[in-house]
Amino acid sequence: MKHDSVNRWLTLGANIGVLIGILLLVFELAQNRDMVRAQTRNEISRQISDRLTAIANSEQAASVSRRAKEGLELTPDEEEQYFLMFVANMRDWENIHYQYRQGMFDEEEFEAERTAWKFVINRNRSFQKNWCLTRNNFSREYVAEIEGLLDTSCSPK
Repeated sequence: MKHDSVNRWLTLGANIGVLIGILLLVFELAQNRDMVRAQTRNEISRQISDRLTAIANSEQAASVSRRAKEGLELTPDEEEQYFLMFVANMRDWENIHYQYRQGMFDEEEFEAERTAWKFVINRNRSFQKNWCLTRNNFSREYVAEIEGLLDTSCSPK
C-alpha cells in the first residue's frame, strides 16, 4: 500500500514538472515572437532607410526620382533606373504587407504605412504607369491593397 502511495506522489510530481515545463515553453515562445516582430520591424526599416539614403546620396538618382515623380521626361536609361527603383520600393511594400498579414505589424502600425503609401502613390505621376506594368508580378492580396489606395485604376489591355 505504501509503495502505491509513493508511486502516486511521484506521478503527481512528474505531472506538475511537465506542467511547469509547458508553461515555461509558452512564456519562451511569447518572448521569441516579440523578438521576431522587433527584428522584422528593424530589418524592414533598415532596408527602406538604406534605399532612401542611397537615392539621397546620389545626385543623379535623386534627380531621376524627382523628375519621374513630377511626370517630366526621362532618357531611356533614366526610365530604366527609375523603374528599378520603383520595383524595389514595391517589393519593400509587399514585404511590409506580407508581414502585416502574418501578424508582425499591429493594425495601428500598418494603418500608418497605408497612409504613407497613399500619399506617395497619389503624388507620384509615374506610379500609375509603372504599377500597371508590374501589378501582375505581386501577390493578389498586395495588389488589392494598393489598388484600393489608387485614385484611378489600370485600364484593361
